[in-house]
Amino acid sequence: MTFPPQDDIDRIMTVMERAFDPHWGEAWTRRQVEDSLRFAHTHYYLLPDEDGDGNRRADAFALVRSAPGEEEVLLLAVTPDRQRRGLGRQVLHQVIAAARAREAESLFLEMRENNPAADFYRAAGFEPIGRRKGYYRTGNGQVLDAVTLRLAIASPSI
Repeated sequence: MTFPPQDDIDRIMTVMERAFDPHWGEAWTRRQVEDSLRFAHTHYYLLPDEDGDGNRRADAFALVRSAPGEEEVLLLAVTPDRQRRGLGRQVLHQVIAAARAREAESLFLEMRENNPAADFYRAAGFEPIGRRKGYYRTGNGQVLDAVTLRLAIASPSI
């Protein structure tokens, strides 16, 4: 696998900086993104690839790790000004199609318990399968559980 072009990393970071509220401490650093993408089993998806003027940009991205028979969504984000327009669903479709092509049976993700994206994932067919007590700590010291969700790849719901 070749390392992604720096402009793709720039685009991921631009979406991340806009989409993740610093209060929750969920955004990754550029170094974390680059280090994860050095592994052949980590994939990224950007949406859209071009705006109407032919400029490369992104309004959504996903970062996914593959393992035999399963995949894990590490990050999925849509810029706030483009949310609720189907972009999250589109990038999730790309993730699921690629996971199927790699013959994964399950797609997992983990999020803080009060994440507003929970409704999006449940509507896509993800089901809660586990909880890590006190896994997340916010900027003001609040402690929150992590919820693990699973989607059976054969699920036709999305």
